[in-house]
Parts: sequence; C-alpha cells; structure tokens
Amino acid sequence: MANGIVIIPTYNEIENIENIIRTVFLLETVFHVLVVDDNSPDKTAEKVKELQLLFPEKLFLEVRKKKSGLGTAYVHGFKWAMKKEYDYIFEMDADFSHNPNDLEKLYLECKNNGADIAIGSRYVKGVNVINWPLSRVLLSYFASVYVRMITGMKIMDATAGFICYKRNVLETLKLDRIKFIGYAFQIEMKYRAFVRNFKIHEVSVTFTDRTKGQSKMSSSIIKEAVFGVISLRIRKLFNRL
Repeated sequence: MANGIVIIPTYNEIENIENIIRTVFLLETVFHVLVVDDNSPDKTAEKVKELQLLFPEKLFLEVRKKKSGLGTAYVHGFKWAMKKEYDYIFEMDADFSHNPNDLEKLYLECKNNGADIAIGSRYVKGVNVINWPLSRVLLSYFASVYVRMITGMKIMDATAGFICYKRNVLETLKLDRIKFIGYAFQIEMKYRAFVRNFKIHEVSVTFTDRTKGQSKMSSSIIKEAVFGVISLRIRKLFNRL
C-alpha cells in the first residue's frame, strides 16, 4: 500500500481530471489519489468513477452535496486520509498549475530531510510563475510579504496550495477549528503549524497557470485572505488559535 495520498478538490474540472490522475499514477513513487468533488455540474465525479474501474485500489472519490469552498474540501479529505492512516497527505490542484512530477520532491523533503510540512513554493528562489499577468503575480507575491509582516512567519509563499503534510501535523491542528475556506485557508493551516513549532520547509517549484477550465479566484476570496491574516494574529495574541 502507498503511504502517501494526493487530495485533489474539484468543481467543474472535467477537462483536467483524467489527465492529472493518470499523470500521478505514472510517477515512480506510488501515490494514491482522493478526489473531493463538490457535485460538479460538468460530471467530473462521473469521470472519476469511470477511472476507478481502471485503478480500483489507488483512486478514491468523495462527492459532497454542493460547492462549499476549498478549505472545507481539504478538511474533508484530510479526515478521510487520516482514518485510512496515510503517513503523507498532499494538497494539489486539478488543473496542472502544480506539476505532478514535483510531488516526489515534496515527499522526499518530508521523508528524508526532516520537514513536517513541505511547501511547493513559487517564491523561495526568485519568482517561478508562468502565464500569469503581472498584476496577478504582484498580488500573490505581496500577499506573502503581507503575511510575513503580520504573522512573523518566514515563509516566502504563504498562499501556496501545493503541500505535503505528515499525518501527525494534521492530527495536531484540530481541523474542526479551521475557520477559512479560500486562500486564507492555506495561510491559516501554515500559521497553526508555525505556532506549534512544526518544521516547515519550502521546495522550489514552477507554477503554471491553467490552460483548461475556469479559475476559482474571486474578490471575496481575496478579502477573506486580507482580513483573515489580521484575525489569525489577534486570535493568537489572545490564545484562541
């Protein structure tokens, strides 16, 4: 049995889901995949069910009733994976913005190099982003600068969503208390781990914007991240994190 599982949250990813799953299964390191689908109208879940016939021991599917946010999808997946006792639990997008080949880098950083959390970082070695407009790059980059200023974390890519967690990290973080659901979720997870002194390593990866499907970015997600960081810091100061 594989000791690592890749959680892929989906909503209308029919154009990407088969290719991303097949690419993960072609890697030298054996990973299982859990798709958490929010009842996609484009029948993403139906495609995953078809693929389960080809990969019955490696591919798993959880379908939720409605679109409920990235953060809640990952928490759902984390709980599922912990029950199955996977040692290494990954976050990865369905749209190839995260290169599946880099899963092995993150895995080895946790397995061999002492990391409790390995982050696939766009900014730890320069700016490694392809096909984003400059405005989006600046928004993302300075969001991490802002997070570092408020929280004291030294993480260069605080909003990154390409991550490997050791299981004991997720067991410690009290997932039912996670508040945010958009990009602020990624910041909250890192901050909760940071204040508990887990070892967080950044691994340089190249982020490539999706070529198929629609981005889920919205103004409400940005607003949640901006004000959420302040909220996290205040809760920490009052020992309510």
